[in-house]
Amino acid sequence: MHILLVASAFNSLTQRVLAELQDRGHTAGIVLALGDDEALREAVRQHAPALVIAPMLTTAIPEDVWRAHTCLIVHPGPPGDRGPSSLDRTLQGGVDSWGVTVLEAVAEMDAGDVWAWSPLKVPPQAGKSDLYRGEVADAAVDAVLLAVERFASGTYKPKRQKAADLAAGWRPFMKQAERRIDWATQTTESVLQHLRAADSQPGVLDELRGASWYLHGGHAEDELRGAPGELIATRAGAVCRATVDGAVWLTQLRPWREPGSGLPSYKLPAVEALGARLPAGLPEVPAPLELPAGRRTWSDIRYREHGPVGVLNFSFAGGAMSTAQCRRLLAAYRFACTRPTSVLVLGGLRDFFSNGIHLNVIEAASDPAEESWANIHAMNDLVEAVLTTTDRLTVAALGGNAAAGGVMLALAADEVWCRDGVVLNPHYKLMGLHGSEYWTYSLPRRVGADEAARLTQSALPVSAKRAVALGLAQRVLQAAPEELGDEVGRLAAQLAASPDLAARLADKQAARAHDEAAKPLQAYRDEELAHMRRNFFDPAEPHAALRSAFVRKEKAQHTPAHLAALGLPR
Repeated sequence: MHILLVASAFNSLTQRVLAELQDRGHTAGIVLALGDDEALREAVRQHAPALVIAPMLTTAIPEDVWRAHTCLIVHPGPPGDRGPSSLDRTLQGGVDSWGVTVLEAVAEMDAGDVWAWSPLKVPPQAGKSDLYRGEVADAAVDAVLLAVERFASGTYKPKRQKAADLAAGWRPFMKQAERRIDWATQTTESVLQHLRAADSQPGVLDELRGASWYLHGGHAEDELRGAPGELIATRAGAVCRATVDGAVWLTQLRPWREPGSGLPSYKLPAVEALGARLPAGLPEVPAPLELPAGRRTWSDIRYREHGPVGVLNFSFAGGAMSTAQCRRLLAAYRFACTRPTSVLVLGGLRDFFSNGIHLNVIEAASDPAEESWANIHAMNDLVEAVLTTTDRLTVAALGGNAAAGGVMLALAADEVWCRDGVVLNPHYKLMGLHGSEYWTYSLPRRVGADEAARLTQSALPVSAKRAVALGLAQRVLQAAPEELGDEVGRLAAQLAASPDLAARLADKQAARAHDEAAKPLQAYRDEELAHMRRNFFDPAEPHAALRSAFVRKEKAQHTPAHLAALGLPR
């Protein structure tokens, strides 16, 4: 079928639904619902879709559209649940199971007939954004595909929701007053529920060090203690704040701004956001690279070992990697390479693998061009270290999405394993960048020069299954987000025990020597950075404006041309 996707943003779920539909032979177009109903109507006229699906929508579809076309809305709640803050209330309320419903658009919000729904388990430690990209996205895709199948049959009759269920299921928009934390009375677990329900948007509005902030990211701390509400330590850019029975790590802060002030407000690592407001003498507690069993604390980089397999886990907020984070990860990687292992796994956690350089930190820098330059060099150093590791096999295990330099970091490994549902965006074009991270070496050698050009210029997402078909990845892992680590460990152990391991390592060493003789890695780096230097430092280049709009979450004015043309006859 030809299906038109209507979405408020081309977010992770919209990208995944698009890729999954294309994998199954459907054609799909996209129109962003940006408040211009006439533009939406025109897109519907141009596409003449058999079906309209809204994976993520914050505004209503015009009545004349849903009366003329079957329009299916994806709602992150089970049948009967209604309202705009479903996941927020689910997480803050401590619910352990939930669901996603695909229902037909009608005049009343979330009240249409149900075409499909899929249940899901809510993991105890996941924040809202992580849950949305993981279990919710899995359930949403299952429900969407079932709804499409039922619609295509022409015989399925959707289930009407009962009036009593609709009345009982309405849950209004969750305001900051309901999210507020009372540090003097709330336990660590209660504080974490509030923080997870607001991550990554809108955050929890709070007072800290004489200013108002939105708090983002919450992780338990089981050893450090202090007066409730006080900052007691820092670690790798995060701050530790005491509760009545323990403490929590806050990874990011966003300053509150008076509405209409025009002042920028975007998330930064907590220590950087506080700046001079950080208490003098606050101890910097080292991040444990190898965490003892049973500990509850936060660290964005961890290493563990199981016989011949080393696993270097890392998880950075939003998948963004600043200069400092790249350097710390490189130091951890070098340590891992000193260990007596034959297989080294990178990643292996749920949610983002990496999205490349940290645009928020760059935007906040006193000289964004210089910080961009430092960040891309730090990212390149990390990728080069992986590319030049020849004494063991390396595996990039992606539990979540990757984009731009994050994809190229994965491609530096010998094998790329993607959890089913992962979406890759192997391009830099939409940020006005040529790209670096040795992509001009890594990408063509996996997919060929023509496909590399198409991927980087089309600027469209690639599903895990499609990535394997193209040669971007070697495995699709059929594992729930919470089960990914165990599955990666099992497969890595099999790889380490493979009888052809020694031969593979010998072939790898020979191939690297051959490639280096043909064209040194430094030549690729120099060529890429010549473009990137212009992108960063030339005021006529579009990157700075695109970066600023992205960081400040400026609303698009129209559907981007590469999306508007998708699915239309050439």
